[in-house]
Amino acid sequence: MDASAVQRIEALLEQMIQQQEEKLFRLAHRFRSTATIDDLRQPHDCPELDENPVFQFEDGLLAGLRSALIAVRAEDRKAAES
Repeated sequence: MDASAVQRIEALLEQMIQQQEEKLFRLAHRFRSTATIDDLRQPHDCPELDENPVFQFEDGLLAGLRSALIAVRAEDRKAAES
């Protein structure tokens, strides 16, 4: 894959991650009006979030997007080294 394609994929994933983070933050506020960014990073500290299946689903999507970005970057570095 050429460098410009990788950059476009990375930019798309970064945009999707940002959108999902914003969605998750709005969702967290529906279940806990005082939710903070730290609460999103550690939802197990907030039973309203930790025990909510909708929040957990959306958090899982965010984790998947982050994993995809990491995988694309790792593959790009691996290709550059060979």
